[in-house]
Amino acid sequence: MSDDLQELAGRYRDILRQAVYLVRSMDAEGELSIGQLSTLNMIAADPMRVSDIARNAGIRVPSATEQIIKLEAAGLVKRISDASDARVVLVELTNEGRAKLTESNAFRNTVMASALHTLTPDERSSIAAAIPAIAKLNTALTRQPAVT
Repeated sequence: MSDDLQELAGRYRDILRQAVYLVRSMDAEGELSIGQLSTLNMIAADPMRVSDIARNAGIRVPSATEQIIKLEAAGLVKRISDASDARVVLVELTNEGRAKLTESNAFRNTVMASALHTLTPDERSSIAAAIPAIAKLNTALTRQPAVT
């Protein structure tokens, strides 16, 4: 790897880490924890196995299970059988869970839009132009083996 790529990787990771902290702080006072909101966002498109939720969240399966139990008790998620394998249990959003998630994401988007408003039009355009490259980088990272 070139030194330039190593330096870019470090700068990207630093700014991404700061952005994650800031986005997570938006919900610090909400009724759902940051981890719970993250889980709801994770399963919004498709139901997932608890083990996949744990891996994506960087936590152990028992911790993810505990989180799912709390979300289930709140009526935000439910467990369903996998149609392709009856032994597998998936977690999906309930209608109430989807409504809570929509509300939370709308709040986050409003806060983010307010912050974006402080940038110049050129700066906002730069961010918009970078989003496809960041999405491609995210895809590349999902294909990378875990570093231990």
